[in-house]
Amino acid sequence: MATEVQATFLPQHTQGQVLCCLCGMGIAPNPSNMCVNCIRSQVDITEPIQKKAAVMWCKECGRYLNPPRQWIVAQPESKELLTHCIKRLKGLSKVKLVDAGFIWTEPHSRRLKVKLTVQGEVLNGAILQESLVIEYIVETHMCPDCARVAANPNVWNACAQVRQHVPHKRTFFYLEQLILKFNADANCLSMKEIHEGVDFYFSSKSHALKFVDFLQTVVPVRFRHDKQLVSHNEHQGTYNYKYTFSVEIVPICKDDLICLPQRVANSLGSLGPIVLCTRVTSSLTLLDLNTLRTAQIDANAYWRAPYTPMLGSRQLVEFVVLDIELLDLHMASMRWLKHRLCVLHPGDTALGYDLTTANLVDPELERCINKGMTVPDVVLVRKSYEEARRKQKKRGASAPGS
Repeated sequence: MATEVQATFLPQHTQGQVLCCLCGMGIAPNPSNMCVNCIRSQVDITEPIQKKAAVMWCKECGRYLNPPRQWIVAQPESKELLTHCIKRLKGLSKVKLVDAGFIWTEPHSRRLKVKLTVQGEVLNGAILQESLVIEYIVETHMCPDCARVAANPNVWNACAQVRQHVPHKRTFFYLEQLILKFNADANCLSMKEIHEGVDFYFSSKSHALKFVDFLQTVVPVRFRHDKQLVSHNEHQGTYNYKYTFSVEIVPICKDDLICLPQRVANSLGSLGPIVLCTRVTSSLTLLDLNTLRTAQIDANAYWRAPYTPMLGSRQLVEFVVLDIELLDLHMASMRWLKHRLCVLHPGDTALGYDLTTANLVDPELERCINKGMTVPDVVLVRKSYEEARRKQKKRGASAPGS
């Protein structure tokens, strides 16, 4: 018996082509029956879009004018600046914006170039996509706040006086980097460096309060505020004040050697009393040199019982390690500790405090010595790589062709 096999026929569909009504080139059918090049030659969807525009920029504060009177902060080639530039264009509402981006220009040219990709409906509903470059001229114009400051330096309404009574500016260098990182000085009119601190001037009390709140989150401080009457109107009952915020930073810096008062040491679980400050943030991190335990001291706890360091980073001395001897500190039972004693090798250099030759005038240290506490001769703080840098620099200077 023969088996009958039926084959299924599948028709293949091919897309037909039409001739362009202008150039005669074969194209896929579209509502206009024209090729892309011919459509672009007949219709320009970018014609209603403004090709050149101007933006106002204040060179004092770096802000851009958002008409009519708002000044916004925007970094170069940022999303905020791109949005501001696109909103300044006329005729963009007649097309659909697909993509936008900056084209690099020389920073000193005072020109901004933005490449736009737009889509628009043309003949008989066909969709055409084109790209164009918009050029912006950056015009310098001083904002009202900067104009008032330039006309009268005493136009400020609030001042934050930041002080730290230490012989060096180590904490201020750290604070400067944080201010720049978080743009905390955005509302600051001017700054003035004076002895043991910096004065920050603001146009309103709220800006100064915001800056003081920022300082409280990054460094341990305490502050008080005063106000001074400048003028008043008896008929309207209005008063004009100038506000001053006095901010004092804790006089403890990183790598300072401290002898804690007995009451403070007991409140921290018999820490120290000789401790090392390993970190300064919104609180102080203190390290016990004997047990490697750490404790956090916030600003409120410090100002209730203030103390000063015995030695600072300027008194650090470079030591050369001649020999090492490992001590059994039962580290197995101290695994929860964050710090560990570093292992040095003979020939290494380390920075530390030489307590045998240091001129120490500290009442708390004298009290501890009278109670029979033994003061170490040397306290090593961290390993030093200065000798390695000097050798590397010397090798580089003596290399051939140098």
